[in-house]
Amino acid sequence: MADVVAQRRTLLPLVLDRVGFDAGGRAILAGIDARIEAAVRTVILGPNGSGKSLLMRICHGLLAPTRGAVRWSGPDARRPGVQAMVFQRPVLLRRSALANVSYALKLAGIGRAARETRARAVLDRVGLAAVAARTARVLSGGEQQRLALARAWALEPQVLFLDEPTASLDPSAAREVEAIIQAIHCAGTKIVMTTHNLGLAKRFADEILFLIDGRIEEAAPADRFFRQPRSAKAGAFLQEELPWS
Repeated sequence: MADVVAQRRTLLPLVLDRVGFDAGGRAILAGIDARIEAAVRTVILGPNGSGKSLLMRICHGLLAPTRGAVRWSGPDARRPGVQAMVFQRPVLLRRSALANVSYALKLAGIGRAARETRARAVLDRVGLAAVAARTARVLSGGEQQRLALARAWALEPQVLFLDEPTASLDPSAAREVEAIIQAIHCAGTKIVMTTHNLGLAKRFADEILFLIDGRIEEAAPADRFFRQPRSAKAGAFLQEELPWS
């Protein structure tokens, strides 16, 4: 237990130092400086095509930046289960809902005796206990997203990255997913989310990183950002005046 507590104390903050990423001969991200702290809910907000998903993949470690550095405060950030990511379109195994969660726990080193108990408990928390034996890929879009969240939540990660988690869902399914994300936050997991949805950002964010044209245009507490943005581009985005938003 002491080791777990020490790990949770040292993994954050996550520091991005002049992070850039080039592809096809052009800079997709440039000069990204950010410090992502524990406890608060961080939303990376911006129009489509601004580089939000790419930045999140770099934070999670799926991609290496072309320039700059990504630095975690703890040595075990790449260990399975310490930090996790859920994509807009969930990547699920051709197995049952229960097996999807159990397999993630196996990769994280959870013993066989505990895996099924923990997997069933988390499926119950996200409202999927009744479909535990059903093949994951035949579930509805909302159920698949809840399953992806359950799989991540079962690992009890310190940090959970969420890439546009409600973008493909109808309003009812989106509300269910939002409630689960809030529950994960309340359970002690740091949430970092991308979205272009102003309503979701207003409901959820404690702090905003406003990303546009591959750069962080503004970083601010959410209440101040939505009340009085300091950059013209942020103001235009909030007024839905950017033509590509």
